[in-house]
Amino acid sequence: MNAELKNAHWRKSSRSSGGSNNCVEVALATKTVGVRDTKDRAAGHLAVSPGAWGAFLAKVSAN
Repeated sequence: MNAELKNAHWRKSSRSSGGSNNCVEVALATKTVGVRDTKDRAAGHLAVSPGAWGAFLAKVSAN
């Protein structure tokens, strides 16, 4: 695991409620944003830069 995310606070997406099986968690750190599957945390995570995460959110919000 990325050292910066090792002790990070992971939070479940607000879009992951209502009995959906599509649940993700996000952790924000200084130089890294982590994304992982709530159901399979042991499978690892995706780590991206805060800039890349911001661009992703902007693109998703625009749709």
